[in-house]
Amino acid sequence: MGNTKKVGSTGRFGQRYGVGVKKRVLKVEQKQNLPKVCPFCSFSKIKREAAGLYNCRKCGSKFTGGAYEPETLVGKTIKKMVSQKTFLADSAKLIKTSKGSYEDMEKEVSKAVKEE
Repeated sequence: MGNTKKVGSTGRFGQRYGVGVKKRVLKVEQKQNLPKVCPFCSFSKIKREAAGLYNCRKCGSKFTGGAYEPETLVGKTIKKMVSQKTFLADSAKLIKTSKGSYEDMEKEVSKAVKEE
């Protein structure tokens, strides 16, 4: 069997499951097989150990991400928010309105806000 024009590597499933399902699986497999870059050392050889767990072969760091890609869209958005430091001011408001006891976190946020 092997590859076909429409569904590529998912041609291994033959007539089973239908074309639509095989096309969706093909998109996931293509994302999963792209070369990935470590967010810590920018080395391009990351190994996926399990769904959402990745290991860099150069620096040895283990980190989490999406099931098939190391960084998801939500993760990138949060990373951008934290790097812009607007997140810290908003988190200070959230901590004051929350009912839980987050004293350590509140101290860290207040320190970061004072440093700005």
